[in-house]
Amino acid sequence: MKKPILIVAALLTITFFSNSSFAQTAPATPPAAPAAAAPAGGGDVVASLTSSDNYTAFSVAVRAAGLAETLEGAGPFTVFAPTNEAIGKIPSAQLDALMKDPAKLATVLKGHVVSGKLMKADVIKALTTGKGKAVLKTLDGQDITLSVANGKLQLADAAGNTALVTGFDLAASNGVIHGLNGVLVGK
Repeated sequence: MKKPILIVAALLTITFFSNSSFAQTAPATPPAAPAAAAPAGGGDVVASLTSSDNYTAFSVAVRAAGLAETLEGAGPFTVFAPTNEAIGKIPSAQLDALMKDPAKLATVLKGHVVSGKLMKADVIKALTTGKGKAVLKTLDGQDITLSVANGKLQLADAAGNTALVTGFDLAASNGVIHGLNGVLVGK
């Protein structure tokens, strides 16, 4: 009875060591080159929002608010865009009311946009300089505060609403887009 067990153990040991040896001597496959953060639509911020599957609702809101012309301009802009999922969390009645009031919608959306092109590395640098906190002025003149919460980048508006950045560096010809898991509704 011991002999079959010893044979199985020996075979398993040989198999294990031969696989380990092979894994260490097999030629390494070169890693794939990382994809560049190219514009999703090859254009400005609005085109990139529109062509990305994650930000189509935000793109529709930008057009409904009359902000497309501004965000198609020279910029540069940094857009902290709520994802479709984040916008889907807004109660239907509240979202319908916003979509019917272009001025109020524009105020909410401008609260997600700052002048300048702040890539992820720039945000990290600002947080380092600010000892873990950075305050940015939005297009509507409000402050948004960037900080780190539980290892993630968090934005907070003047009213205390917060959202986490879920995606970075979707480049556009006139700026950059970072994704949010929530909507900052401002004051």
